[in-house]
Amino acid sequence: MRRMLLALATVFFPTLILAQQTNPPAPAPRNAPAAATPAAERPQREERATPAAQPSTPPAEPERAAPGGGVEGLRPMHFDVAEVPPVVTHHEIHVDGKPLRYTATTGRLPIKDAEGKIEAEMFFVAYTLDDADPATRPVTFAYNGGPGSATIWLHMGALGPRKVVLEPEGWLPPSPYRLEDNPSTPLDKTDLVLVDAIGTGYSRPADQAAARKYWNLRGDIEAFGEFIRLYISRYERWSSPLYLFGESYGTTRSAGLAGYMTSHGINFNGIVLLSTVLNFETLDDSFTNDVPFPMLLPSFTSIAWYHKKLPADLMSDPNRARKESMDFALGEYTQALAAGDKLSPQERQNVIDKLNRYTGISKEVIEWANLRLNVQTFTHFLLADQRLRVGRLDGRFKGPDPDGFMNTRFFDPSSAETGPPFTSVFYDYVRRELNYKVDMPYYVSAGQSGNFHFSLSPPETGPGPGGGEGGPPETVTPLREAIVKDRYLKILNMEGFYDLATPYLAAWYTFDHLDLPPQYRQNISHAQYEAGHMVYLDSKAHAKMKQDFASFIDATTKR
Repeated sequence: MRRMLLALATVFFPTLILAQQTNPPAPAPRNAPAAATPAAERPQREERATPAAQPSTPPAEPERAAPGGGVEGLRPMHFDVAEVPPVVTHHEIHVDGKPLRYTATTGRLPIKDAEGKIEAEMFFVAYTLDDADPATRPVTFAYNGGPGSATIWLHMGALGPRKVVLEPEGWLPPSPYRLEDNPSTPLDKTDLVLVDAIGTGYSRPADQAAARKYWNLRGDIEAFGEFIRLYISRYERWSSPLYLFGESYGTTRSAGLAGYMTSHGINFNGIVLLSTVLNFETLDDSFTNDVPFPMLLPSFTSIAWYHKKLPADLMSDPNRARKESMDFALGEYTQALAAGDKLSPQERQNVIDKLNRYTGISKEVIEWANLRLNVQTFTHFLLADQRLRVGRLDGRFKGPDPDGFMNTRFFDPSSAETGPPFTSVFYDYVRRELNYKVDMPYYVSAGQSGNFHFSLSPPETGPGPGGGEGGPPETVTPLREAIVKDRYLKILNMEGFYDLATPYLAAWYTFDHLDLPPQYRQNISHAQYEAGHMVYLDSKAHAKMKQDFASFIDATTKR
């Protein structure tokens, strides 16, 4: 029963989001889009040749590089990537009782080769505070991960000035879905540029060759690096304090970008990593890699506590439960896994008893799993007495399996409850409030195109992110490079206790193995939340996340 902890097809479900107030205020009257936007500045319809959209296609699976670079399985494609001026609109919201007047710039920036030929266009929405000095005003580049996820989740749930309305805990509300002003937007502290990766959202590669170039770990980093360079050039933000904000695989990208950009003359004031994965060795278990199993255990304990599946002494104090679980995970449990078949029957039974204590999973199931509980096993069996599955992205969620308890291979209730509200409100928002009107589909997941394959290996071997040929993908190396090259660079790591996609102990483990001198280690800080992968789904966690980010900006702009 020992399976992959996170098959790479599921390591990166699109990251979801949002938090709301208990009693959402009535939406404030919206300012109309700038009426004088010239016709020439309106986005034009994109004529697509191949392929046709296939919304029912499952999310794309990351793939290893094909011989000679690139990835296998792509069909011929061609997209119109001619430049069109962005659409500019003006808006006002109220945060903490104060008005925020801002400008939204919506469009696509070209990604060109060395000879100036456009190879792709990347969709973005930039929010800039009116009447602010760009020389001192911070600007934050934000994106989700996947790989293959659009930035709709951070945009409409966490950072943007307008957000989707869910229940206060993040549960699905009744349709039709609606928007409200975002009381936890960081726009009062930083300008925001929300960017969609190539192949997601409205971003497109020009053709199959461009897709092969950018749909891998290194190419993705280079595309975002070029986007940032071009944005701060065209909008004259070279003197602004610069920040990165990535979620899930977006943290992998941010770490790679940090090293890549410092070698191209651009340093950042700060990098925010939300639901972090920098080293896939901590996530991707195999018969030769037991590292992920201890990394998951404190998150299992947190979720079991939430669903009242722990013994009474642990139920009385969740912090104690997590601490005990982590100590066992990094000590006796790690040693037991390393011992393998050499464990005595008594030693094995001791481990089974403690895993049962810290997870709520029956001793029989733990025995079947050979002491190695992965995400699929845990989410399936925790509430087996109720025939319910708990969430992977957010273990607070629960629900029945669509095909029945015994017949559904894997299901994530947290993903199912958040997708429809975000999708519908974004389409309405981008057309009616941002006045960006195009006929092409917005790919929430690049897999919806039916023609997307991403490689977690670099297109060729040699120095750079990716872990080298045959090694686990990682961007720890470029992040460490950026940290030691810029002693002022600060990192803020944000983690939810109920996240099984990127367990918080795996992130801590990674940061504890950067081999940094003490004066550099103090530049890394951590924040934890009573939430899942999408911290901002829960309204209380969202408010804390905004405050943590605001404090981080204040501390890193005072140099």
